[in-house]
Parts: sequence; structure tokens; C-alpha cells
Amino acid sequence: MNTTITINIEGMHCGSCEALVRETLEELDGVESVEVSHSAGIAKVVYDENAISPETLKAAVEQQGYAVSG
Repeated sequence: MNTTITINIEGMHCGSCEALVRETLEELDGVESVEVSHSAGIAKVVYDENAISPETLKAAVEQQGYAVSG
């Protein structure tokens, strides 16, 4: 079953930041789609809750050097 999560991300400043976060999340098994906005400081992720957890999604963003809140 697909679920949507909005991840609040601190530290994104430009389109390159958006691309890095988007590509990082898209590479994860179970992720269906990703929309990232550096100006809003969010990533909206549609994922299969049976394949991946919200904690794993957030950890992948944090591994790229960004702070995740919420």
C-alpha cells in the first residue's frame, strides 16, 4: 500500500540540494515518487509502506548532511 509522507528538511539552499535529496530518495527500494522544494524545505515522498519505513527515508536524507525535523 502506498503512503505519502512530507519530510521537513533544513539546509537545502538551491536546486542542486533539491536534486541530491530527490535522487537519494528515488534510489531507495519502495519509493514510488519524490517531489522536493528547497524554498519550502520539504520532500514529499510516495512510498510502499510494506517495503520501506519513514525512518529509513529520513535517515537517507540525514546521511546527505541535511537536518530532518518532524
